Amino acid sequence: MLYAGIDLGTSAVKLLLMDETGSIKNIVSKEYPIYFPNPGWSEQKPEDWWTGVTEGLKELLAGFDAASLAGISFGGQMHGLVILDENDNVIRPALLWNDGRTYEETDYLNNVIGKEKLSGYTANIAFTGFTAPKILWVKNKEPENFKKIRKIMLPKDYIAYKLTGVNSTDVSDASGMLLMDVKNRKWSKEMCEICGISEDMLPKLYESYECIGTVKSDVAKELGIPETCKVAAGAGDNAAAAVGTGTVGDNMCNISLGTSGTIFISSKNFGVDRFNALHSFAHADGSYHLMGCMLSAASCNKWWMDDIIGTSDYAKEQAAIEKLGENHVYFLPYLMGERSPHNDPNARATFTGMTMDTTRADLTQAVLEGVAFALRDSLEVAKSLGINLTRTKICGGGAKSPLWKKIVANVLNLKVDVIESEEGPALGGAMLAAVADGVFASVEEAASKIVKIVDTVEPDPALVEKYEARYQQFKQIYPALKPVFEAIK
Repeated sequence: MLYAGIDLGTSAVKLLLMDETGSIKNIVSKEYPIYFPNPGWSEQKPEDWWTGVTEGLKELLAGFDAASLAGISFGGQMHGLVILDENDNVIRPALLWNDGRTYEETDYLNNVIGKEKLSGYTANIAFTGFTAPKILWVKNKEPENFKKIRKIMLPKDYIAYKLTGVNSTDVSDASGMLLMDVKNRKWSKEMCEICGISEDMLPKLYESYECIGTVKSDVAKELGIPETCKVAAGAGDNAAAAVGTGTVGDNMCNISLGTSGTIFISSKNFGVDRFNALHSFAHADGSYHLMGCMLSAASCNKWWMDDIIGTSDYAKEQAAIEKLGENHVYFLPYLMGERSPHNDPNARATFTGMTMDTTRADLTQAVLEGVAFALRDSLEVAKSLGINLTRTKICGGGAKSPLWKKIVANVLNLKVDVIESEEGPALGGAMLAAVADGVFASVEEAASKIVKIVDTVEPDPALVEKYEARYQQFKQIYPALKPVFEAIK
């Protein structure tokens, strides 16, 4: 049997085909545009996602027995707001996870409703990227569109709806909406009232590995796949990546160096840090996780390489970096503001410490180190909760860089396990589909049988010591510049 994992990302959808043993048979990627109508705004058209998925599935299955496709599931960009009217038409382009327009609504939620109440209702506080502030923004700024709303979805769930006709979401993705009682895995009536919506507008909640339905007959005919193909609820991209890297069970860690950057810590137990600096979410394996999310990670390096110095030869630029732990230049990686742990949409990227002898390689190195230092900020919060980690998995585009993995290992002082497949959310989605079809009894069993570690990057004690000193300097820069960011917003 075959299983498809659909990773609905920010720049493209990646589709992965896997058999019941976990062997990857094919991978296809389809890009789509992203729109920035105003500074700090970020939107996409859900219809573009659907086009990418349908074209991608046809290409993914070309040359294979499409009749043996037994399951489909997802990893998806989180927090995006998709709204449909009474005729199931998309009302407006989706507001994405990295959209920063909701600062007024976020301020209202955190400071008028109050962080303590929000944390009690949802285990989290408001961030500009979350879905609830986006709903309030539409209510406040586009009241005519707000009146039309009949269904509220997350990005991947729009694809699931188009496939099955079932308005569903999973608990991991829903955790990032600020509408769900995470501890009890149900919608929060209080948050619905605050946002002015009814619970029947929201999708039905499922565990990530549960089957929500099968593919509609007209869609099955168009795609050339069987109507019996099961569709599992799927997961938010980070939870799906955690499944794909085997970060399931208790006290496991995964770092993702994608467009955004995350440090993801799985736990059998529900927990919240007292400042809500880390997100407390439900996990795709049926338990919970803590997550620190930075809005710009590998995208910082892409911006630096592609847009600033104008090169596509990333490896050549990194080859010029010789002295780790000794760079005198620091980079704050806040190109889109920042989420964890600062929760500051006004934060901006900066280079600090440049002198006349600063080189191009120094700046490239600073970008890579800045992302690692920012991940360390979230790790420090986890440590304050008594969580002691010694190793982590790693995935995402940035994980393809040996140098970046070495920097991460030494800045965070963790052993970095490299897995055989770095496909993250797409593989996780396929694994969830296989669990839904009964191939594996649980997500943990699927991970134990499919995910294989092929290398480990060990921290070097001497380099760890150097980076410890650099990190202590790095963490002073943001607090010093915070008033400046506020003044120049």
